[in-house]
Amino acid sequence: MAWLILFAAGLLEIVWALSLKESDGFSRLWPSLLTVVAAGASFLLLAQAMRVIPVGTAYAVWTGIGAVGVAAFAMAFQGEPASAARLAGIGLIVAGIATLKLA
Repeated sequence: MAWLILFAAGLLEIVWALSLKESDGFSRLWPSLLTVVAAGASFLLLAQAMRVIPVGTAYAVWTGIGAVGVAAFAMAFQGEPASAARLAGIGLIVAGIATLKLA
């Protein structure tokens, strides 16, 4: 169950990072509110997962999910380049997350 909670925390990290961009420096109300709510929920779920999962593993997986999710979304929907090097980097992050899960 802790791994599912950690995965949900990672998904919420994607939400708050993307809404942070849309908040335009916290100058737009609704994206700013979404950022704060999603970040708070993400941290709460991360803290719950850390009750069972070691801190180093949980934090690395949480940030990895966020980094991969935000990068993939930005490449798919915001016109960021999807170069071979960027895709390889994402692949390395995913491999690292899988290794931490299996270790």
